[in-house]
Amino acid sequence: MKDSILVINCGSSSLKFAVLANSGQEVLVEGIADRLGSEQSSITFKHQGKKTETLLANGSHKNAVSTIKQWLSTQPSIEEALVGIGHRVVHGGETFSKSALINQDVLNGIKECAKFAPLHNPAHVKGIEIAFELFPGLPQVAVFDTAFHQTLAAEHYLYPIPMHFYREHHFRKYGFHGTSYRYISQRLAEVAKGSEQQGVLVAHLGNGASTCAIRHGLASDTSMGITPLEGLMMGTRSGSLDPSLLSFIAQAEHITMDDALDILNKKSGMLGVSEISNDCRTLEEAMNSGDQRAKLALDMFASRTAKHLASVATSLDSVDHLVFTGGIGENSSYLRQEICRQLKVLNIRLDLTRNNNAPRGDTSTISPEGDLPKVWIIPTNEELMIALDTISLIQH
Repeated sequence: MKDSILVINCGSSSLKFAVLANSGQEVLVEGIADRLGSEQSSITFKHQGKKTETLLANGSHKNAVSTIKQWLSTQPSIEEALVGIGHRVVHGGETFSKSALINQDVLNGIKECAKFAPLHNPAHVKGIEIAFELFPGLPQVAVFDTAFHQTLAAEHYLYPIPMHFYREHHFRKYGFHGTSYRYISQRLAEVAKGSEQQGVLVAHLGNGASTCAIRHGLASDTSMGITPLEGLMMGTRSGSLDPSLLSFIAQAEHITMDDALDILNKKSGMLGVSEISNDCRTLEEAMNSGDQRAKLALDMFASRTAKHLASVATSLDSVDHLVFTGGIGENSSYLRQEICRQLKVLNIRLDLTRNNNAPRGDTSTISPEGDLPKVWIIPTNEELMIALDTISLIQH
């Protein structure tokens, strides 16, 4: 059956892609183009268990998509089954509360939201325009990270600043990782019957990290804000802090506010505290070798994650499930343990044996048998959501 979807996640210096078939259940090929815009740019294809890496002579986004198209032309069975292209788009502002079939109006809307995501949205636009040029005739769909959070109530999404900033400029909390949270909510409903009528906390923990409260299947609060800088401490982002620090840093270092903001986005978080790395695995190895800075960075990350889970929990009637997802959430037993230890106030407990022996890549429960709230590890699958949304929109 012809229902293969090319999923593209176009970043400022990288481009991830995959072709999903069989209603998104089967990955035919996946890969990433890295270090775009530099001399060392390359593209990797993973197909039938084999990885091949090729240098990109001209490391542009266009060349990356052209290389994907050339590869597809060598695999006619895959190329001929393609029915559409799905794009991950970070910021949809208030314009998009669900995925959309891309036309000129939608493209203009994505460009309009670029002021809130200057690193991401222009790259998405570039990816979309190149895909239209190289794959003429294939319908394309935009799937927005912010869309799932459009169900937040005004008291949760507004900032306590003069209201004219919201009326005139749409300054408000938008939240991110929405495609992941939507997948987790649906997957949890499959494995925990009735959870769609309950209160669910989700920690999406990776280099970018956030928390979300889901009530009756809808987002009720989330930790990220107008940009992904608000909320938890992350790999290189500071997360929430006293806004006055921005001006103190600028004055202390004799730099502009934009440069100070750059420090909070790219040089803070686990990297800034540990002074070693923003990679959780590297920090855990260092901690196990006795490095105190690595331990401090990890413990600060755990403490802030617990705080933000407790914070968004106030928008729920009850906490029935806590789900860990994302690269760190799925793989770091140490951080799951530390986060749950600090959530005793919500009656959250772990079964340490289950937590330490949870099989990689599987959905599993790690709380004691019969305990409520139930604690889960559920691997996320944003590509599947993008493929399913694309199929659904092009069939209508």
